[in-house]
Amino acid sequence: MTSPDPERFRATARAVDLGALTLTELTALPSVLRRTTRSIRRSDPELYSVVFPRQGVLNVRQAGRDALLTEHDFALCDSSRPFSLRISAPGTATLISARVPRALLPLPARQVDRLLGRRLPGDEGIGALLTQFLDDMTAGPVHPPSADVARLGAVALDLLAATLAHHLDTGPRHEDEPGRRALLLDIDAYIRDHLSEPHLSPRSVADAHHISVSYLHRIFRARDTTVTALIRSRRLERAHLDLTDRRLRDVPVHRIAARWGFKDHAAFTRAFRTAYGIAPRDLRQPAHGRPAAPPDPAPSEGCAGCAGCARRG
Repeated sequence: MTSPDPERFRATARAVDLGALTLTELTALPSVLRRTTRSIRRSDPELYSVVFPRQGVLNVRQAGRDALLTEHDFALCDSSRPFSLRISAPGTATLISARVPRALLPLPARQVDRLLGRRLPGDEGIGALLTQFLDDMTAGPVHPPSADVARLGAVALDLLAATLAHHLDTGPRHEDEPGRRALLLDIDAYIRDHLSEPHLSPRSVADAHHISVSYLHRIFRARDTTVTALIRSRRLERAHLDLTDRRLRDVPVHRIAARWGFKDHAAFTRAFRTAYGIAPRDLRQPAHGRPAAPPDPAPSEGCAGCAGCARRG
């Protein structure tokens, strides 16, 4: 985020968690928010974002398109591509954004790409229902009752999918899609809550939801990923956050790996390097401005607690 007047710049943000969908209300003075190629290489959560101004004027640029949004207009952005949001109106503007994993949207990605960076009307038809619902949710409590979170998230996802389908003219969806989508939301929440458990696997996920492993893999095919890959990527994201957290700089790398379910330190290092292009220990050097400590070997299975392990804590 950059501002033409950094000395006077002020902004406030509040987020509302609706399970797999996150809402954010941002109030800011004129500024530009950019997601760059470098940011994408560093980390890509693979999200679609719907953004619209509650107050003020917003310019959205993505995929070679520009959309000038006023109240009741909205645009769609993809976190895997660079984009910018420019708050250009005089005075303070308020934006609402809703972020959802791309894999949960039951629409072909190639078709959805046609909508990126376009102005979409939010003052008529189902688009009006979507923007009104998202606006109402951000006006409510930041932490809705836990029993309502999944339901509200499912409603928001249904409205978003229906609105985009309307603009794509893809026709009606299969009648059992809402059930599959609700199941995927539950599975995502389960994986998120059990990432630290080393034995989290497709089998344990399937058992927890009373479905077969083969059916679990089948419903994941439309997401262009696998259950195992999703678990690994989510664990790597959490480990990446811990490794760049100054408060955890004295925690050995192998302990952070174990904290997020990686039983084999060498396998964790290889997976981390593949995902982020840097070894986990090397990541800490620019983050903390000091050389990395000597390697802490991962404890071997059956370790009886030797003096070396005691010194490492």
